[in-house]
Amino acid sequence: MTELPDSSTPAQIKGILHQALGNLEKFDNCALLDYPNHLNIGDEMIWLGELFYLIDCLKTQIDYVASADSFSAKVMENKVGKAPILLHGGGNLGDLWPKYQSFRHEIISNYHDRPIIILPQSIYFADIDNLKRAANIFNSHPNLTIFARENYSYQIALNYFSNCRVIKSPDMAFQMVGMPVISFTTKSNSNILYQRRQDQELSQSFAPPSIDIENLVVEDWRSYQWIYREKLKNAQVWYWQIPGSVRIMREVWQRGLANPREWISRTLWNKMHPYAAKFDRADQPNLHKKAWELMHCGIYQFNNYKYVITNRLHGHILCLILGKPHVLLPNKYYKNKSFYETWTSSIPFCRFAQNESQIKVAVSEIREFCF
Repeated sequence: MTELPDSSTPAQIKGILHQALGNLEKFDNCALLDYPNHLNIGDEMIWLGELFYLIDCLKTQIDYVASADSFSAKVMENKVGKAPILLHGGGNLGDLWPKYQSFRHEIISNYHDRPIIILPQSIYFADIDNLKRAANIFNSHPNLTIFARENYSYQIALNYFSNCRVIKSPDMAFQMVGMPVISFTTKSNSNILYQRRQDQELSQSFAPPSIDIENLVVEDWRSYQWIYREKLKNAQVWYWQIPGSVRIMREVWQRGLANPREWISRTLWNKMHPYAAKFDRADQPNLHKKAWELMHCGIYQFNNYKYVITNRLHGHILCLILGKPHVLLPNKYYKNKSFYETWTSSIPFCRFAQNESQIKVAVSEIREFCF
């Protein structure tokens, strides 16, 4: 196996990503499936990295884009024919998020007549029978490439997906390392963010509801606070039944009048950033613009804090993109720890804390990188 280059800076990890993706054959057009139609900013960062790599580096036309819910075999066939299918990367290859794994099985089972590429994923199966079922489906495909996102997943893929091409690669969000940055006017303060995820990837054995550090603010991605119709589908309150009420609450108040500085910042991000012009070069530009706005939300949130403690992998990666000192904590399974050990342990302004007793030590070590 070829020894990978040094990964002591985010830019070097981006270089490793390009080296890994360089194993792909050139193709003129493609379908990019499994758009993350939710408010997890980490998944939107991955999506944007995929989009920018395909457009800027591979010079590929993305002629069909769909989420698991909006996918249409007929529309895809009309738009791309037998062009390669790329499946969105992330951390849902396994049985922890069954909806997305089922969609992956459907696509791989039904399209043996074209190349399929699974972009960098972490792999986790709690049930060995589910892993064996996935292996049967994957190994039956004649031209399936799997990019594994860290060492643990890479080893699983080598052991079980023997008829697939398996390549180790960092996360696609690293494509945005070095991107132009528009200055954001945020409230300067000395607070510290503890970004604590609340979903089924939360480590119950190590997820302190608070940490004994002064000026600590505990919150998840702020995008989860936004009100959408789907969240209120069972609400009986009369005013949520008024057409447009949810959108007005979200767009006018939550994302506007409640924080005018952020609204101005987001407007500049959408209108002035040179990357924003790329979205019309791919199918479904409004989906990509939504991902772009969500990434802004994450950047704006993190820039309010001196440094960050997070148990989200993309909290870690966003800090790396921003050059922000931070501490990474474990998630429910090996994903965070394995990713850190595979790619980011040499980066000086981040630390991994395996248990609560290590957090204060880790924080004291990264303080010297706060400006």
